[in-house]
Amino acid sequence: MKQVKPLFILFLCLWTVMPLAAKKKAEVIAHRGYWKQEGSAQNSIRALELAKEIRVYGSEFDVHLTSDNVAVVFHDNEIQGKTIQTTPYAELKDLKLSNGECLPTLEQYLTRARSLDGMRLIFELKAHATPERNREAARLAVEWVNRMNLEKRTEYITFSLDAGKEFIRLAPDSEVYYLNGELSPKELKELGFAGLDYHYDVMRKHPEWFDEAHRLGLKVNVWTVDDPAVVREMLAGGADYITTNQPEEVQEIITSAAE
Repeated sequence: MKQVKPLFILFLCLWTVMPLAAKKKAEVIAHRGYWKQEGSAQNSIRALELAKEIRVYGSEFDVHLTSDNVAVVFHDNEIQGKTIQTTPYAELKDLKLSNGECLPTLEQYLTRARSLDGMRLIFELKAHATPERNREAARLAVEWVNRMNLEKRTEYITFSLDAGKEFIRLAPDSEVYYLNGELSPKELKELGFAGLDYHYDVMRKHPEWFDEAHRLGLKVNVWTVDDPAVVREMLAGGADYITTNQPEEVQEIITSAAE
C-alpha cells in the first residue's frame, strides 16, 4: 500500500491539472477584415490581406445578392444610395469603397482569399427579403465556395434561420453558426448548427449558455467586442472566439490571459 499511495496521489494531481492544460486558448476573428488601418476599408480585399498578416484565426465578411444574382461583399443594405439587393450589378460595379477599391464581387474576394493559406473565412450571408431568397442566396454562396475549393476553410454565419438551415443541408461538413440570439444552445444543436455566434449582450443575459453550449459540443463566438473589459468578461465566461474590430489588441489580451 505504501507504493500505491504515491502513485494514486500523482494520478489525482494529473487528473486535476489536465482539464486546465487542455483548455484551448480563444481565437480572434477580424470583423469585416482588418479595416482600421491606413489604406483599408470594411469588407475590402485589402482588409482581408491585413487580417492574414496579423495571423488571426479568421476574417469575417458580409455578402448580398444583387437583383440579378451577383454576390457582392458589403455590409450595409445600401451603397451610395443604391439598395444592393434590388439593384442589378451593372449599376453597382464601379462604386468605390472608402479606400478606393471597387465594390468586390464574391468571386473576386474568394479568388484573393484562396491564396491566403491557413486563415479561416467567416462568411456572413446577409438576410434577404423572403425565405425563398434566403435559401437561394445560401445555395449560390455554397456553389461559389465549392467552386473555389474553399469549403474546408469556410464557416457560415447568418441572421436568417432559413439560410442557416440551407447551409447545414448543402454544406454538411462545414461549420454553420446562428447570429440572431433567440435560440438556446439545445435548440441550435437540434437544428444541426455548430454553435452560437451571439452579441455579447445576449451572452450577458444568458451566461449559462456558455457551459450549456460546451456540454452539447457546440462552440461559442461573441460579437462585436472591442472594449477590453468586455473582452475579458467574455473570455472568463468561456468564449471560444471573439469577433472584433480591434484584432491585434484582442490577440494581446488573450495571450496575457493565457499566461
